[in-house]
Parts: sequence; C-alpha cells; structure tokens
Amino acid sequence: MKIIPTTLPEVLIIEPKVFGDARGFFFESYNQRVLEDALGRPMNFVQDNHSRSARGVLRGLHYQLPRAQGKLVRVVHGEVFDVAVDVRKDSPTFGKWESGLLSAENKRQLWVPVGFAHGFLVLSESAEVLYKTTDYWHPEYEQCIRWDDPGIGIAWPLQGATPMVSGKDAAGKSLKEAKVFELKDVSR
Repeated sequence: MKIIPTTLPEVLIIEPKVFGDARGFFFESYNQRVLEDALGRPMNFVQDNHSRSARGVLRGLHYQLPRAQGKLVRVVHGEVFDVAVDVRKDSPTFGKWESGLLSAENKRQLWVPVGFAHGFLVLSESAEVLYKTTDYWHPEYEQCIRWDDPGIGIAWPLQGATPMVSGKDAAGKSLKEAKVFELKDVSR
C-alpha cells in the first residue's frame, strides 16, 4: 500500500498495490499495521457502512460530536468526489478541505480523521461507498454542515447541475453556526 499525504496533514489517501491479469485482480484493501504506521497510533474500527447513491447525489458534510468517528472510505462501484473538512476550532487548518476522486477503478481510499466532517458527490451513474468507522453510529450526536457553505468554499465538480441532497443535509448549518471540536476532543 502507498500512503499519499494531502494538504491537510491528518488526511491521507491510501492507494493499494493491485495485482491483475487476464483472470481479474487482487489487492489488499486494508492492513491495520500499515495504517497504524502511517498514523503513528493504534487504530480500531468497530463498524462498516455501505451506501448506494445515484449520479448527482451529494451526501454530507457529516460528523458526530461527541462520539466522533474516524472514517476509512472507499468506492466499490462507480466514482465519487470525496471531501474531508477540518472542523477542529483551534486547528491551524480549521475550515480547510481536502478532496480525492475515489473509484472502483483506482481503488483509492481516503482516511478522514476524528475532528473532520465528511461528504461526497457521486460522479458516475451510481456509486457504492464502503467505509469503516472508529466509533459506532449515534444518531443523537449527528452534526451536519451545509455542503455549499461559502465559508468553506468546496469546489464541488457540479458542472452546472444542482446536487440531490437529503432534507437533513439541506438543513445543515454553516461552519460559523455549527458545533465544532476542541482539539482536546480529538486526542484519540
């Protein structure tokens, strides 16, 4: 596996080594030791999630507070524009975002650490997204920042289209209004 740093030091792109031939392919999609070495700390995933969405669906920007989740995100069908936003109030990169194109073809993954909001836009006809989380889903702690918050300014590749969002996501708060992390909340 190749660990690719991003402009946000905690957010990583993970690219597997793929072995392919006329029969198909094989790759290691997760290796705890490699990820722990890259992060410099132990990692424990407790839940796997799987979603399917149509072209133009935008999900996010989601996080939990408290009971924050780190997420390891990958696409097993289709392609998405995947985004992580730093929502740690005292961080030097607060409000900054990083993105990556994740697809079934490139087999890349995005590590979204605790203290970051996460969202994605489906670019293909449909996409299936799998992600591992470091804490369980707690609906009572869900937080949502609007995908189009001008204070963040994510350059979503919408090509003039309006994305399909859930009612919950449409009602998301701006980063200025949102409940955000203190750095002490994300020390794990």
